[in-house]
Amino acid sequence: LPKGVESGTQMRLKGKGQQGPGGAGDGLVTIDIESHKLFRREGEDVKFDLPITLDEAVNGGKVRVPTVDGPVMMTIKPGTSGGTKLRLKGKGFTTKSGARGDQLVTIQIVLPDDIAPLEKALEGWTDGANPRADLGA
Repeated sequence: LPKGVESGTQMRLKGKGQQGPGGAGDGLVTIDIESHKLFRREGEDVKFDLPITLDEAVNGGKVRVPTVDGPVMMTIKPGTSGGTKLRLKGKGFTTKSGARGDQLVTIQIVLPDDIAPLEKALEGWTDGANPRADLGA
């Protein structure tokens, strides 16, 4: 859709409506844009939140990622943190000039429902880092 066209916008199609005594009327089209269940649009770019396992975050690996063109494989580097943003170049929407936007992928680490095995594996281990040191709180 052209820039500035939002959900609820009406477009008038002059002379394309129903025929009446004075000639053809105007056709009215209302644009209704619904949210996609996976993707969010930002200009020509597509945003997507990718859930990965703790194992994939720590050890890395290859995962299938949905795109508007179909799934692709993406490499997760070992030690990837939640909130990390990755880019799939050219996997966004096409511009009027023919260029393609990107798909911007935000990593979301999902812990298992049963964390007992994880707690057992980490028993006695502590992380000495302080990720909030620069927050001043």
